[in-house]
This record gives sequence, C-alpha cells and structure tokens, in this order.
Amino acid sequence: MRLHLTRKKNLSFVLEKVQTLKFENRPTPQLQDPHDVLVRVKFTGICGSDVHYWHAGQIGPFKVEQPMVLGHESSGIVEKIGNKVTTLKVGDRVTMEPGEPCRRCDACKVGTYNLCPDMAFAATPPYDGTLAKYYRLPEDLCYKLPEGMTLEQGALVEPLSVAVHLVRRAEVSPGASTVVFGAGPVGLLCCATAKAFGAWKVVAVDIQPKRLEFAKQYGATSTFLPGTVTAVENAARLVAESGLGNGADIVIDASGAEASINTGIHVLRAGGTYVQGGMGRDEVNFPITAACTKELNVKGSFRYSSGDYKLAIELIASQKVNVQDLISDIFKFEDAERAFEQVKAGAGIKTLIAGVEE
Repeated sequence: MRLHLTRKKNLSFVLEKVQTLKFENRPTPQLQDPHDVLVRVKFTGICGSDVHYWHAGQIGPFKVEQPMVLGHESSGIVEKIGNKVTTLKVGDRVTMEPGEPCRRCDACKVGTYNLCPDMAFAATPPYDGTLAKYYRLPEDLCYKLPEGMTLEQGALVEPLSVAVHLVRRAEVSPGASTVVFGAGPVGLLCCATAKAFGAWKVVAVDIQPKRLEFAKQYGATSTFLPGTVTAVENAARLVAESGLGNGADIVIDASGAEASINTGIHVLRAGGTYVQGGMGRDEVNFPITAACTKELNVKGSFRYSSGDYKLAIELIASQKVNVQDLISDIFKFEDAERAFEQVKAGAGIKTLIAGVEE
C-alpha cells in the first residue's frame, strides 16, 4: 500500500472491510463538550483484537459492518482543550484510555464502567480507533504522564491496565502462587503485575518455547511447556515441577485456549481463584465437576475499570513493572500495514506505530 496523500489533515489507518486496509484523510475531530481535549497521537500499539478484526471481521457480538479506524493503545500530546478543562494544558504528554462510558447507567455508577452497555470503545465496531493524527477524548480519560515516563511507555499503559484489572480480579496478594496461561503481551504483563503485587511464585505457561524464554527473563519465576497429553496430566506435571504443593492459589488465563482453560482449573488448589481474560471460541468444554468439588472462585475479566489506569501508570513510573522491554519494533505511520503483517506473523512481543509526521 502506497501513501499518496499530500495534505495530512487527519490521516487515519482504516479497516475498509475484512482483510482490506487503507490510509484515508478524515476530518479533524471537533471538541464535543467543554471538558473534551484533542490529542495529537504519537504512538499506538497493535493489539491482537486489531489483527483479528482485520482478518476475521468480528469478535463476539462486535462485527465490522462499515469502515473503521483501527488502534486503541495510544499516547500523545494535547493539542487543544475545552474551556472547562482544568487538569490538562496544551503540550501535556498523556496516555489515552480509549473507552468512553455513558456515565449514567448502574454499571457506571458503581465504578464498573467497563460493563457499560453503551460503552464507545475505540476500534470496536462501530467506533473509530486511535490510529489517526488526532483523537478526541474527555479530559478525565487522558492521564498526564509523569516526568521520566516516555510516550512509548505511555502507549503500553492500555495493555498493562488490562493486566492490572486481571490481577486485581484475582485478588493476588503477598505470598500467593500464581499461574498465568499465555505469554503474549497481556500474559507477560500479568506475570509482572502479579510479582509487583507480591506473588512469590509466578509460573508462565505457553506452547511457544521462545515466548517462555522471554517470560522467564521478564516477569515469571518459572515456566511450563505443556505436552500433548490430557489437561489433567499436564496439570499434575505443572504442579509437581513448579513446586505448587496442593495446587496454585491463583490461575489467570490470558490465552483463551480450551486446553489452557481445562489445565488451569485442574492446577488450582481447593478454594483457589480462576480468572478468565483471554477470549477464544465463544463456547468451550469446561471441567465443571472439578470447579464445583474444589469450590473454586471462577471469574471473568473484561478490559479495565476504576483505578486501573492510574495504578498502571504508577507501576511503570515506580519501575515495578518494566514495559519498555516488551517493545520489539516501532514502525512509521506510513508502514502501518507492514507492522500489522509482522504482528499477524507472530514476530516480536509488542509492535508500536509512530504518529503521523508533518
């Protein structure tokens, strides 16, 4: 794909239809409320959901039915502010929380705004994403970056917030043993966050040896490569090799794979906690008897909610979680399609796309 646009008013990277990407000049977003800000996007990470929409056109009930700007893991610089904005000024460096809830429903009122039925989430149909020159958000969804924190790191606050939400849902506490299935970006960040929360053992599980090698250097205390045996057999070997005694206190699944889900349930001790974050097939076989007889706490986890973004920023700023090492490559905006192809091929850990150049 070649870029033949000379006036880049609001150059955007658009999923025109399934498996078809293009660059498009779109109108610059206008402030819709006195509390709005306009952000000049500087870095955007590619998420697995972006790639999935590109190739499959649908995730669960969310289906691409019209052209959509991709991207939702972004940071940038404040370009313009509404006349009632008090916490930000033009030129501030910010990370962007890309979901705007209604703020009025019961879910929003109790702080679980990630469950808002009217959530307008970037790059989730029908809402446009952040892979554009400019993006508009309310001021309270733009978080000023601390001194010393880079815009590149700011783009990783979004996936770290997903991990923070998962770990908080799991109620990881000092001394807990935690097993994380899936050593992609979110799984790796779950390992690092669980360790920051005080977990004494953090076991990363994946079917790719290279991912496990990275996980052990990054946030896991040990790793496990499943064999081609039953979930019960894999679980027994995992528990024995990892020194988990009667089983793990906590299991977090960031893979969505049925085999991982089944193994995870069998890995837990009686009374343990299981949290599902990865989304694979809509329906899977589930070991319900084991979950019942062990009285497991089984929970779902979706995006992030009140306090997760602020905590993610603090974890990075305090150097308790290192997101910089996850960045494998940074592509120019005009090379966005090549960046997507690299992510689809499974190369690297986290790929960023730089903002539109003048």
